[in-house]
Amino acid sequence: MPYFILTTHQKGGVGKSTLTYNIAVNLKDKAKVCIVDMDVQGSLSDFKNFSPVPVLSADKLPELKNSDIDFVFIDTPPYLSNKLPELCKLADAIIIPTKAGVFDVLAIRSTIEIVKQSGSEKKALIVFNMIKPNTSLTEEIKSQLNEHNITVAKTMVSDLVAFSRSALHNGVGDNKKALSQIEALTNEILILLK
Repeated sequence: MPYFILTTHQKGGVGKSTLTYNIAVNLKDKAKVCIVDMDVQGSLSDFKNFSPVPVLSADKLPELKNSDIDFVFIDTPPYLSNKLPELCKLADAIIIPTKAGVFDVLAIRSTIEIVKQSGSEKKALIVFNMIKPNTSLTEEIKSQLNEHNITVAKTMVSDLVAFSRSALHNGVGDNKKALSQIEALTNEILILLK
């Protein structure tokens, strides 16, 4: 049975699809991986013919439960409140990407509330994503998030052009900084799954 890894946040624009894609691509040479695109906008589905990782529609999710896939990544839209509790229960790990902004932290509360109501907080990981270099705001936001008692990833993902272009280049390519961040974050997720 696969590990299900859910990426969710009730706010748009925090980089859920890009992060999901890059972690899946990072694992593709070591394991059987696929992505389920739950987003009606279909950011990932739009380029599934070019993706090195299979991108499947939401209706395929039930059949994946008994498949030989190792990791199923589930990318969600920001407004999936009604299905989110069920997906949290299904998930073996929940990635909650957030930017280091005041509005992002306010918005993350509703996501954390849904995660907690489903009893899934121990398998959740808040990931600082699209981080600008050399800002003290990130540390301020990080300390505010500690009150939620959900693990915050040690790895922070920078706002690098390599991530923006990753869908066109089947991953971050040879950008060492981007590659090391995705590798470190992937390892944190794998530890969470143990």
